[in-house]
Amino acid sequence: MTGLRQKSAAWKTLVFVLVGLLLLGWLLNTPAGLLGKADAIGYAVCHRIDLRSFHLGDRQLPLCARCTGMHLGALLGLAYQAILSRRKAGLPPRRVQVVLGLLACAFAVDGANSFLSLIPGAPSLYEPQNLLRLLTGTGMGLAIAVLLFPAFNQTAWRDWQSQPALTGFKQLGGLVALALLLDLVVLSGNPLVLYPLALLSAAGVLVELTLVYAMVAMMVFRAENLYTRLAQMLLPLTGGFGLGLLQIAALDFIRYLFTRTWDGFHLG
Repeated sequence: MTGLRQKSAAWKTLVFVLVGLLLLGWLLNTPAGLLGKADAIGYAVCHRIDLRSFHLGDRQLPLCARCTGMHLGALLGLAYQAILSRRKAGLPPRRVQVVLGLLACAFAVDGANSFLSLIPGAPSLYEPQNLLRLLTGTGMGLAIAVLLFPAFNQTAWRDWQSQPALTGFKQLGGLVALALLLDLVVLSGNPLVLYPLALLSAAGVLVELTLVYAMVAMMVFRAENLYTRLAQMLLPLTGGFGLGLLQIAALDFIRYLFTRTWDGFHLG
């Protein structure tokens, strides 16, 4: 028994050391400053086209308008459900799923329309604009959160509850209202709020990846439904964070290898 505990402690130490070294290496090889690190996260998952992004003064935000909305929306949706639903892990009622499906469809239609506008002579439904990118991105982020939150609860907690994490239109309406308020704050361009929101949008990417990879780790190592307290999940969450950061670092490396710049793609 003592040998097993020592082996388990050794594995935990190894994971923490490897993730720490990965984080240190990534921090040392990405642009300086908090916004620079946020840029490096956005660089891995977003085209970062200047014309399709909001700006903090003259500075482009770490993510384009669509990705800003999507990852802020996902972070908001996760926090909203964590406060209201805690360990509930059921999917929302069918009528709520339909609304979320429509939000995802709006995201796909606006994204396709925006992509077609890059192709000379290609037909498009309407003139793309950052407002629609932000709104449809936020809607998609809410849909991601509503799926991710119960999935994580079902995978992690021993005492997860089968009730829906989002019970109906009333809770959905509250979430959508908060999301619209968040979008209005982004559109205000006020640097006092846009700066922390820029950092939070990049953090949202890491939070989502951490939860997904933590679930994968729990399933691979047959550690599902073992936890009753968040502190007990330190190892899988650290591992999930490390795998998420490894994905970001790998994509950063590949993109920089081809472009030799931390800037976004340029049109024209």
